[in-house]
Amino acid sequence: MTPSDDGSAPKTSNITVRRGDPLVVISHVEKHYGDFHALKDIDLTVNRGEVVVVIGPSGSGKSTLCRTINRLETITSGSIAIDGVEIPAEGKALATLRADVGMVFQAFNLFSHLTILENVTLGPIKVKKMKKADAEADAKILLDRVGVGHQASKLPAQLSGGQQQRVAIARALAMKPKVMLFDEPTSALDPEMINEVLDVMVNLAHEGMTMIVVTHEMGFARKAADRVVFMADGQIVEESSPETFFTAPKSERAKDFLSKLITH
Repeated sequence: MTPSDDGSAPKTSNITVRRGDPLVVISHVEKHYGDFHALKDIDLTVNRGEVVVVIGPSGSGKSTLCRTINRLETITSGSIAIDGVEIPAEGKALATLRADVGMVFQAFNLFSHLTILENVTLGPIKVKKMKKADAEADAKILLDRVGVGHQASKLPAQLSGGQQQRVAIARALAMKPKVMLFDEPTSALDPEMINEVLDVMVNLAHEGMTMIVVTHEMGFARKAADRVVFMADGQIVEESSPETFFTAPKSERAKDFLSKLITH
């Protein structure tokens, strides 16, 4: 995907490609679990406002990569920086930087004994020291934004899986993160609930949220991604625009992966 002659971003069926400054910079990252080499010399830069979708076969290192970006997984070597600041290994500085990185998991990870509203306000009150009234006002706006504002007083168990995942997205957004990480956010959902979560994510993408999304949902990758990153065997095999990747993949590994998606 190349700029047009006048220097403007190209027009595609996807979101306009954005050229913000680098926000997440992953450089020569290696990750070992004992003898298993999970990530091999990963280099990836995600620009501010960009939506990068990471796809690939199971066991390719996608989720491991996602979890290293906020140090839920330590790295063996290399560096990861958020907005120009390298992620420290531990301590208060790590907690501070983590607040800039929203994370939505496969499992919703909501606190079962807290109401939906309390789940969303907990981080802003405890970590960002917001006044309860201000945190609740923000939370109600976010819950409305993801379509579950009317459920604010309920407990997580009273909501469907799709609703709980939308609450999890609102909870991450409540911390006003610079980047959102999604680690297969629809894989635990029943098929009829997947689109309601993907719709929220597409809206976020259109609003300019920087997003790194690990997913098996190829429709989302086609619709919302600025860039598709294909991983296999712990490596980034290729990266390109969705249009290029899905219509003209370069590597045999990607061609094989896509052919299996289409024929099964």
